[in-house]
Amino acid sequence: MDEARAVLERLRRIELLEREGATAPHLLAEVRALLVEAEAWVRAEPGGTARAEEALDDCRRALDRAPVGARA
Repeated sequence: MDEARAVLERLRRIELLEREGATAPHLLAEVRALLVEAEAWVRAEPGGTARAEEALDDCRRALDRAPVGARA
């Protein structure tokens, strides 16, 4: 479950960066890395899961639409 640990650690890192006021491009780079790690996790799961793959597809689409440099 190294893949799961990597995803959880990346999520903690993103939360910390948000609290510290990281720039949008920096956060976006972390989210992209999270997506790569989540894909590895899905591939490592026996048989994978349809819900996980659908969630990853949703993340990919959201990243494609994300305005870089904009902060909420």
